[in-house]
Amino acid sequence: MQVENQMSDPTHTTPASDGGPVTVSVSRRVSPGREAEYEDWLHGIAAAATAYEGHQGINILRPSAQTGGRYVLIYRFDSDAHAAAWENSPERAHWIAKLEGITEGEVERKRVTGLEVWFDLPEVPAAAHAPRWKMALVLIAVVFVIVYPLQLVILPLTTAWPHWLRTLTIAVIQVSLMTYLVMPRVTALLKPWLFAKH
Repeated sequence: MQVENQMSDPTHTTPASDGGPVTVSVSRRVSPGREAEYEDWLHGIAAAATAYEGHQGINILRPSAQTGGRYVLIYRFDSDAHAAAWENSPERAHWIAKLEGITEGEVERKRVTGLEVWFDLPEVPAAAHAPRWKMALVLIAVVFVIVYPLQLVILPLTTAWPHWLRTLTIAVIQVSLMTYLVMPRVTALLKPWLFAKH
């Protein structure tokens, strides 16, 4: 996991990664009384980002106890190159310049790629990340718990299918379940252990 804390949010080159999808969360504290302006800004920059190749969606977390009273903007791209194209674009720089006076304090950025996206929680501080051995242990357990029953159910129902198609079917179901259903809940459940400082 690559983590960046910075006092400002300039247009910058995203560090190269090993490939795969990229998720970036940006946390800002809005100046009192400027919330409506910031909401308008969020809608504007979100609309601008969707026009860029590889864009996979944006989520907005509004101030709460979980976010420390900060707004969190989360955006996703299908590759490091496409994320960098957006982050280095004049259009993004234009929108960032509009934040003058609307936000205050330090901007916190957290960037995760590949499998680490499965262990990302928006409310976890930007400086925190799970050790690789813990991620590996959790993934081994989760993959086994999902794949074993899938084989018991899918394989008897698809005996006439080519082997590659049977394997692909199990892989598609497994990855979909892990990404959208299982891993967000497992990560939240194991958060105290995954992100423990000792």
